[in-house]
Amino acid sequence: MNDILHWDLCTAVEAIRQKKISSVELTTWSIDRLKKIGGPLNAIFRLDEESAIKRANVLDDLQAHHRPLGMLHGVPFAHKDLIFMAGRNAHVGSKILKKNIPDQNSVVMDYFEAAGQVYCGSLHMTEFALGPTGFNQHYGHAKNPWNPLYVCGGSSSGSAIAVSARLVFGAIGSDTGGSIRHPATMCGVTGLKPTSGLVMTEGAFPLAHTLDCIGPIAQSARDCAKMLTVLTNQQTHYETSIELPVKGVRVGIPKQYFWEGVDENIQQVLFENIRVFQELGMQIVEIDNPPMDPINQMMAVVMAVESLEVHHEWLRHFADDYAGQVRARIELGYQYSNEDYRQAINMRKVYRQQFEDQVFSQCDVMFIPTIQVHTPTIEQSTRGSLEDVLKGVGRLTHVTKAMNYLGLPAISLPSGFSNQEMPVGFQLVGRDYSEELILRIGYAYQTQTQWHQKIPSCAAI
Repeated sequence: MNDILHWDLCTAVEAIRQKKISSVELTTWSIDRLKKIGGPLNAIFRLDEESAIKRANVLDDLQAHHRPLGMLHGVPFAHKDLIFMAGRNAHVGSKILKKNIPDQNSVVMDYFEAAGQVYCGSLHMTEFALGPTGFNQHYGHAKNPWNPLYVCGGSSSGSAIAVSARLVFGAIGSDTGGSIRHPATMCGVTGLKPTSGLVMTEGAFPLAHTLDCIGPIAQSARDCAKMLTVLTNQQTHYETSIELPVKGVRVGIPKQYFWEGVDENIQQVLFENIRVFQELGMQIVEIDNPPMDPINQMMAVVMAVESLEVHHEWLRHFADDYAGQVRARIELGYQYSNEDYRQAINMRKVYRQQFEDQVFSQCDVMFIPTIQVHTPTIEQSTRGSLEDVLKGVGRLTHVTKAMNYLGLPAISLPSGFSNQEMPVGFQLVGRDYSEELILRIGYAYQTQTQWHQKIPSCAAI
């Protein structure tokens, strides 16, 4: 059973298909780890042990009777708490929804069920998905498996922890300003924010509906490709093209904004990976990009207004049930008028075209940091005044949030460790619907590196 620790999702799928292991055996292994490791890391909101084992038995029986098998047949998963499963409590990391029991699945949950997942439970997240650190005043901090004194990233905190610590073989997250990419980087795993609108968000709890994206967190780009195929209801099979050559692909390094103010050690670690792209035959080109401050300002308006729309009535009646930093971020929406919001929505098309013309005329993908600074400790991320905390939050989202406003796909890949012995990652950003390309580049990169295979010591039991 020790070999399972080194399996990724694709290996687990194939092992069940070839009857090297049963779904019940693999699910039992996963649930045991969710309890023993996930509990101390505060990665789990709800564990559905009984129903998971029952489901695994059913799937094993189907296989024994030679029934058609789904793409994820028999593999245990757990997902961010805002990805609803009908009849199961989902408080979305909040006090206000502590008794919430959805009566319908999220659409993507239906897709995963149809693909044969074994659903083991819901995972930790930041309150109402508002925060990049894993902070949750009501249910405690989620802890980074590489060092529990450090933040794990958010808001898809538990999803990244569960994959990093090898508790499950993949987890669905959501990303409104970086909430898949932040925890993926901080926990040393792979996370994909798809093109806006590619994956259906219906039935998942919203943060800001025009910015929200649902995507996969897994060990590798190939695993993410398999999960994205399921998340898109198998309309495109992303794995089939993942081994195509990448020679000649233009990788752009922007001169402005994205690399300005990057911690020296983080930049050194990330730039060491450029040679890997060169060895794979890709071209490294310096590129110009549009001014990002106007784009970020428009993103801030959309985020604030749309999140306030969700929470306006609750703020009137249950304001004290929000954590201070979460409430403060939602209440930013009161600063903006309807005209401000209309302008921000209308300008999106203009800025998207500007980005297309200036960036993707020069390159095929853009290579940028996921986070410009070292992963902070939990103590550092909560120290000081509310203003200090929110300033720190802004620093963490500096290079991710624009992609949600622009709607562009971005993958975060583990790429080494800082001098603080914490994972570091970079983003590859592509044109609309270029998931096949960025997954292919990610896969090629991971055939030459082993960062995605590293396992934190707390998980090696």
